Amino acid sequence: MRLPIESLSTQCQRVLRYLGEYSTIDPIRALSELGIMRLAARISDLEKAGHVFEHQMVYTKDENGNPERYAKYKKVS
Repeated sequence: MRLPIESLSTQCQRVLRYLGEYSTIDPIRALSELGIMRLAARISDLEKAGHVFEHQMVYTKDENGNPERYAKYKKVS
């Protein structure tokens, strides 16, 4: 059973609203557009509240050629 959006933290509400407008979110977008530094923690909170997400790992390289990875999330239901 999914908790009503009003009972979620403000950051969780912002994540859900963002995903309602855009299809995915990643830590860079969460920080720059929503001011949320710990996106994975908010996704975990939302999953505990009954929301379902697809987790995709993105592998890239930084400006020095060093490998980096981060998670990208998409709301499933």
